[in-house]
Amino acid sequence: MFLNLDEVFKIMEQLADVTLRRLLDNEGFDLDPDLQEPSQITKRDLEARAQNEFFRAFFRLPRQEKLHAVMDCSLWTPFSRCHTVGRMFTSDSYICFASKEDGCCNVILPLREVVSIEKMEDTSLLPNPIIVSIRSKMAFQFIELKDRDNLVESLLVRLKQVHANHPVHYDTSGDEDMTSPVFYSTSMCSDHKFGDLEMVSSQNNKESEKETSPRLHPEALTAVFQQSGSQSPDSRMSREQIKISLWNDHFVEYGRTVCMFRTEKIRKLVAMGIPESLRGKLWLLFSDAVTDLASHPGYYGNLVEESMGKCCLVTEEIERDLHRSLPEHPAFQNETGIAALRRVLTAYAHRNPKIGYCQSMNILTSVLLLYAKEEEAFWLLVAVCERMLPDYFNHRVIGAQVDQSVFEELIKEHLPELAEHMNDLSALASISLSWFLTLFLSIMPLESAVNVVDCFFYDGIKAIFQLGLAVLDANAEDLCGSKDDGQALMVLSRFLDHIKNEDSPGPPIGSHHAFFSDDQEPYPVTDIADLIRDSYEKFGDQSVEQIEHMRCKHRIRVLQGHEDTTKQNVLRVVIPEVSILPEDLEELYDLFKREHMMSCYWEQPRPVAPRHDPSRPYAEQYRIDAQQFAHLFQLVSPWTCGAHTEILAERTFRLLDDNMDHLIEFKAFVSCLDIMYNGEMNEKIKLLYRLHIPPALTENDRDSQSPLKNPLLSTSRPLVFGKSNGDAFDYQKQLKQMIKDLAKEKDKTEKELPKMSQGMLQDPQWMPETMHSTELCTVMCCVVMFPSIMDQREFIQFCKTLYSMFHEDPEENDLYQAIATVTTLLLQIGEVGQRSGSSGSGSQECGEELQASAPSPEQDSVFADTNTGKIPQDSQGLPEGAEGDWTISLEHILASLLTEQSLVNFFEKPLDIKSKLENAKINQYSLKTLEMNRQSQPELKLSSL
Repeated sequence: MFLNLDEVFKIMEQLADVTLRRLLDNEGFDLDPDLQEPSQITKRDLEARAQNEFFRAFFRLPRQEKLHAVMDCSLWTPFSRCHTVGRMFTSDSYICFASKEDGCCNVILPLREVVSIEKMEDTSLLPNPIIVSIRSKMAFQFIELKDRDNLVESLLVRLKQVHANHPVHYDTSGDEDMTSPVFYSTSMCSDHKFGDLEMVSSQNNKESEKETSPRLHPEALTAVFQQSGSQSPDSRMSREQIKISLWNDHFVEYGRTVCMFRTEKIRKLVAMGIPESLRGKLWLLFSDAVTDLASHPGYYGNLVEESMGKCCLVTEEIERDLHRSLPEHPAFQNETGIAALRRVLTAYAHRNPKIGYCQSMNILTSVLLLYAKEEEAFWLLVAVCERMLPDYFNHRVIGAQVDQSVFEELIKEHLPELAEHMNDLSALASISLSWFLTLFLSIMPLESAVNVVDCFFYDGIKAIFQLGLAVLDANAEDLCGSKDDGQALMVLSRFLDHIKNEDSPGPPIGSHHAFFSDDQEPYPVTDIADLIRDSYEKFGDQSVEQIEHMRCKHRIRVLQGHEDTTKQNVLRVVIPEVSILPEDLEELYDLFKREHMMSCYWEQPRPVAPRHDPSRPYAEQYRIDAQQFAHLFQLVSPWTCGAHTEILAERTFRLLDDNMDHLIEFKAFVSCLDIMYNGEMNEKIKLLYRLHIPPALTENDRDSQSPLKNPLLSTSRPLVFGKSNGDAFDYQKQLKQMIKDLAKEKDKTEKELPKMSQGMLQDPQWMPETMHSTELCTVMCCVVMFPSIMDQREFIQFCKTLYSMFHEDPEENDLYQAIATVTTLLLQIGEVGQRSGSSGSGSQECGEELQASAPSPEQDSVFADTNTGKIPQDSQGLPEGAEGDWTISLEHILASLLTEQSLVNFFEKPLDIKSKLENAKINQYSLKTLEMNRQSQPELKLSSL
């Protein structure tokens, strides 16, 4: 029971977010098991999902990490000499802590780093304490934990599982105390130390040779391609040494591994700029990429071996962009850096084909390679693409567009005057999109942009939001004075291009992506440290929870905007090719997409074939299968044929499925409907004709009992039938049943008509002038009797469809007479040119067979003579048999139908699609529900046994 409107709105917002993300990205979006069945979703499930997403976003953990428990507690923080109040989060592979006071203290403890979890003695000063010991000889004391026993038990079970899956190799080269400057990497491949501020490979590990194989570059590129700065060596080194000294002091007090205490003090150190020698190592710690590196020894090397040398579209795109990645830096002016960049990008595309390779990944990866080893750069890229910037790197860059939308809201909140001046804030998106996609690396000098990347790895996307606001705030006056978007772009480009890093030990490296202008006078320089400090002081109050909430809200709008754009592009492609009105096409598109979407939720089992592919042309992005097409055909097709409708829908789907992938797109669907509703008579007959020859009519057609003996035909060839070799009984049965069904349907059509009787066929008011009951009986008798006619499966199915199409038509009676006449004429045309002969005995046998198979007088005895009950002797003049092929063409069928005005009127009368669409919108869900109920009934019966 919901207590207020805010609660209802929040639940609706969550449901909409889950629905849109799942339906529009059903390949990349993994739904929680508890939310798989829509009818079983509860408020508690949605709250658990929201809490789980917040947990992963706050600590920037892998998507597959599942939150198990959240509980209040206090953590002993030695730097403040007190217990800090907060909450503990436990998941599959992590124990995390966040203080209640935002930014006071956060801790991430990968279970891989944990050595032991122990319960301590419960006292009044330390209620319900536990001690978590980690490999770097540090211990974390938690107190005030409710249900401590169950918590410890569950943690020990998961700890045992983690260590079983990823055994840990300890460094036994020497004993070191907690205060020594040592960073224990959890990698099995090497142990890294901060003692001399360099990464030193362990000699005790058997995998070290593989990691330093000549194929992989063994160290960060800046270590190889050192540049001389504009400053004096002493000045440059003194600034670096000061920073290094500050960081070493911090390591001693707060820890130096991934398990370090993360406080406001470390944020200030990061904002000043991480020392060059520590940058790559701290990026690994802050992003927790070090845990991925440790958990997958040899993984990257195997990926490189598997992926290199393979040529595909992705590798071609990578090759094209390799030489565009930081071309001004000497590390990428030779094959060493280019080869390392190629290996990392290709390996990641091989690891994650859903993302593959997207532009801007090359710029980010090249910077990662400057400060981290090749394998470390790979795992940093994994962390950025899959955890820190979710949904950024794909064909539609949904994540970046969502954050652009969030950024616009933040501008309105923090810079209202600028927002008021720039009425259309979407204009800023063209400028600021690269800020988010490349973390300012493409529009800011490299030595300044790496400081931004430092903040990003520590604070996540929050750092980019607040820095973007700081940039706009610094230029607010000039932006408000700009006359157009071009001038605004000039203002921002010049500002960003003149951001310098006075503490950088290397020479300035301009951004080749920046917009340059010819300045007549020197432009003022902004120091990156000052800009970052301003961003934290003025705009650093946004919490992760607030950002995630805004992302959820704007994701709905962005995805809906994408769908509206796709819809308009599809209609723009389709409208010129059909006669259906645009507003009706829009309704059809909604029905088509809704059918696709319902399958994602309602079908059991879930559809495997990809129904939605954003990489395809707009008109082909959404596709439906045969079952979904049958639903839509029944809802909107004007050719309703009763029980035969489903079979006709199957044949129509096979006809439209040109590439045989068992899926059709909207354009093919609506083109077919356009013929049915707006086509000329000859177009409609041609479509009907094609529905009754291969590939629409197959050997396994549900409405046909005999295999097809003839080769595939096209509409340009006559319909050719061969003689049967043993299927005569099947076709006899089909023809006779068709005649009986026709009689039964006649009896049902109009209540005022009398029940069909034996003499009805002789009534001149009922029969067409060109055909009497004796003629029809004789012709049908020949069809049943002679093999050259009996085996004509396509013609039988064509006739059956025509008969069934007239059901419940106001002119049904006249149409039945007319089609009977046309059928007779076509049968006679098919006999032209064949050898024939007459025999009294033969026709007598024909009459006896038909009499034996005809229904009793109490049922539907249509063709028997009213006096004798036998076939009249008029039939003896028809041919007894035939040799060769019985052929009939589309032209024959069309010419025969044109002889009957009632048929011409039926196929040429205007049809109203609007009423069909209105009924379809109402009945689409009920039709799906009925089908699901039918599917579930057998399961219910089985379960009740």
